Order: sequence, then structure tokens, then C-alpha cells
Amino acid sequence: MLINNMAFAVSKRNAMAFAVTLLLVSIPMSSSTLQQDFLQCLVENSDISFPITAAFYSPDQNATLFKEELESTAQNLRYLTPSNPKPVFIFEPMYETHVQAAVVCAKKLQLHMRVRSGGHDYEGLSFVSENETPFVIVDLSKLRQIDVDVDSNSAWAHAGATVGEVYYRIQEKSQTHGFPAGLCSSLGIGGHLVGGAYGSMMRKFGLGADNVLDARIIDVNGKILDRAAMGEDVFWALRGGGGGSFGVILAWKIKLVPVPSTVTVFTVTKTLEQDGTKVLYKWQQVADKLDEDLFIRVIIQTASKTTKPGNRTISTSYQGQFLGDSNRLMQVMQKSFPELGLTKKDCMETSWIKSVMYIAGFPSSAAPEALLDGKSLFKSYFKAKSDFVEEPIPVEGLEGLWKKLLEEDSPLTIWNPYGGVMSRIAESEIPFPHRKGTLFKIQWLSSWSDGKASDERHMKWMREMYSYMEKYVSKNPRRAYVNYRDLDLGVNEEESDAREWGTKYFKGNFERLVKIKGEFDPENFFRHEQSIPTKIG
Repeated sequence: MLINNMAFAVSKRNAMAFAVTLLLVSIPMSSSTLQQDFLQCLVENSDISFPITAAFYSPDQNATLFKEELESTAQNLRYLTPSNPKPVFIFEPMYETHVQAAVVCAKKLQLHMRVRSGGHDYEGLSFVSENETPFVIVDLSKLRQIDVDVDSNSAWAHAGATVGEVYYRIQEKSQTHGFPAGLCSSLGIGGHLVGGAYGSMMRKFGLGADNVLDARIIDVNGKILDRAAMGEDVFWALRGGGGGSFGVILAWKIKLVPVPSTVTVFTVTKTLEQDGTKVLYKWQQVADKLDEDLFIRVIIQTASKTTKPGNRTISTSYQGQFLGDSNRLMQVMQKSFPELGLTKKDCMETSWIKSVMYIAGFPSSAAPEALLDGKSLFKSYFKAKSDFVEEPIPVEGLEGLWKKLLEEDSPLTIWNPYGGVMSRIAESEIPFPHRKGTLFKIQWLSSWSDGKASDERHMKWMREMYSYMEKYVSKNPRRAYVNYRDLDLGVNEEESDAREWGTKYFKGNFERLVKIKGEFDPENFFRHEQSIPTKIG
């Protein structure tokens, strides 16, 4: 039997080598030999045969398919212009062993590697390398298995699965279990949790990363490690330390949380003419102190007063999710935030999964199966930044902000409340440090549709607005959220001090992250413009 198994393995390897040979013959002579060398290395380091031609995308083989694959999940079109560096090829592993081989081969061939799970990185770091070429993309979108175990209140989710798919698979097994992760359903779970992962249940259960039980990663040597094998330091670093620094995330084991059978959602909009400034000032004072079952974020943007062009105002939309029925919600609101003027008619009672879809922007008629589509609802040229606020912004500060927003074509800012459980988890529990004392987090965003033609104008506006807000937000350091990646804060360069940006994302946890990185990946194989460095100073 042993001889037969060995013979099967050899024949399998030979068949794979033959398939690779056929593919190499089909690659035009003008193509770089890097892909050929990489393919041959995969044969030598991977035991499972697969339709290899379907796993590679290169501009020489099929420029159209390559372009489609490169752009398939990317949100920020600023990083898909002709002038942006492109990968030599994209490799889509179908099994974990292929990812192992990809790491081994990239290291052997000295190929810079970017890993993509969902493609939502705000600065395109999962699919563009501005400072190191040649580079390749290892795309994990084929690794999307999700196994839910309601009895143990846990689930394993592979890195290529989207947040929406995870939510769907949970509700498929139970209507009273959920997971406190992101508000955007097309996020890749692999890169989402590694940055912290906030969502509408964070005030009740904490971040997604606070609810991770185990992980499977591939280290720089191509070995698969779970929590026990990687050690508690590395496991700590993975849960909020940012993507692309310590290894390739293969899968997360997440803790499911209880959700009620009835969840209530609502949206109430106030313009400046409807006392919008006054209501927002009050929201700042109460949002972090509300019942932990209640999450109210504010979506702020410009709006037209009338159909007359140029006649604009500011719209503030209060979008809420309450883990309970509308009767109890109304009691909470009348006691704590009557200024919003919420009525029973504004409320919609639904299931947890439908409340998630409501916040994600799906129409009310959409079935939960829409979460399986996995496509981003937002693709644009944009620049984003983030802030954390510790004291209410005064009315005069808000009025100055309104003037700034009205200067821009399509500005958007979203304010997410903290408090609750978030205030009771220590700053050092995981690398994500934004806890006690934080009233709310701000996401700043400006988007446009005409590409490079107006990049400079919109980027200038964003930086001026960010400068204006400096006196109203956190200080020493001015903090930022790593999943809203912002290269304006600084990048890894020979003469630069990574603490300039590292402490803004991680505060005092940055030095521990650097120490772990230096021990776990001393040669800095896993790196990008804002990856954790092996040393500082």
C-alpha cells in the first residue's frame, strides 16, 4: 500500500509538472522569466495538482483577464491608473499548500509579495507596490470556506471570505447568533480583523479582533502556525496590528455573540435648517453613554436645499441599530437623546442579519443571499483620513467644519460612537489602543470621478480640512485607525522614524509590535509602505 501511495504521489507530481510545462510553452517569449521560475518552484514545493492555468493572471498571457482580476475587488481607483506599478502576475491559490509554496518561492526568487483578501486597503497596499518592484499579488479569494459551530459559539472563516459571507453563514445556522465586525459587507475577513474591525455591536461586544479565538497563519518559512504554535505574542500582534507585517492570514477562529430575535434600525436626518448643528452637539455628549445595546452613527455630507444648482446645505443622518424591540428603544431615546426626535414610525423591527444589511446600504427588499455576492458597493477615486475625538467639538468648531465641507464637491464624514465595552477593555489588550476616553471616531472621505485630472485639488482640500480639525481631536499623538490607512502620516524609508505614524495607529503598543516583528520576521520579508518595521530609532 505504501508503494502504491508513493507511486500515486509521483504520478501526481509528474502530471502537475507536465501541466506547468504546457503553460510555460504558452507564455510569450517577451514575458519575464519570473513567472516561469515561480511556476517551476511551485511544482517543487506543492503536492496538490490543480488547474494551474486558471490560477495565474499575467498581462502577457491575457491582458484583459489580468486587468479584470487586478481591478476586481479594489475600491480606490486612484491606485488603478496606468501610471501605478502593476504586478508581474497575480496568483490565486486554491489550497493552503499553494499559499505555503507561494511564500517559499517568493522568498527564494526574491520577489516582493503583496497579499490580498478583500482589496479594500484605502491606500491600495494589498495590490500596489509603489516603492518595490517587481512584485506579485497572492490573491486569497478562492480560500473562502466558513465553518460555523453554534454549539461551541464559534466559527472558522478563511481569509478570502467576505464579512457578508461570514454573517450569512452564521444566520444560516442560527437566528440568535452574530459577530461584531464591519459595516461594509464586501470586506475581506482576512485583512479586516487584522486591523481591529469595528462594527455596530462594538459598544456591546467590542471589536471583531476582541472576539478572535485562534488563527492560522503562514510564516516567513512557509509553515502553517496556529495560536499554540505561533505563541501568544504573535497572536496578540495579529489582532489589530495591521495587515502585511507578520505572515499570511489563512483563517480566523471567531467567537459568536448572542443577538436577540428582534433588532430595531432607524435613520433620522437633520439639515442645518432643522437644528442640525444643535442636535449633533448633543449627540457628541451622549453617544458614548447610551445603553450598550444602542449604536448611533452620524453620516454627514452636503445636500441640496432646492433644485437650484449651488444651493447647498449640510445633511446629518443618524443611523441606529438597537439590540431589542422598538418599544424599549423609544424608552431609551426619550430618556437619553430626545433631541433627535425619533418616533415609532422611524423604527423598523427586523432580524439581526437584515439589520446588518440595512446598515450596509442594501435595499429593504434584498434577501440575505445578496451578502454572498461579495462585490463592493463603492468604487471611486478617493482619499480618506481618520480621527478620534475625546472632547465634544464646540458649536463654532462645527460651523467652521460646515464651511470646509461646502467647499468640496463630494465630501463625506462618518462619526462612530465609542463607550460601553470599548471603554472597559485595556489599551494594551490587543494592538488596537483606542479605548477609554474616546467619545467617537471620525472617518473623513472625499471622492471624485474624473481621476488624475482633479487629484491634486481634492487631496489639497482633504489636507486643509484635516489641518483645520487638528485642535478639536486627539493630541500627542493625533490618533488614527490603521484600517483607514493614510500614507500622509508617514512611510517606511531608510531615514524615517516609523514612530511618526506608528504611534498614531497603535500608541504605546507600537514598540511591542516592533519587538515581535524583529523576532518573528527578522529579515522583514512581509513588508509594505506602512508595515511594522523590525526596529526603530
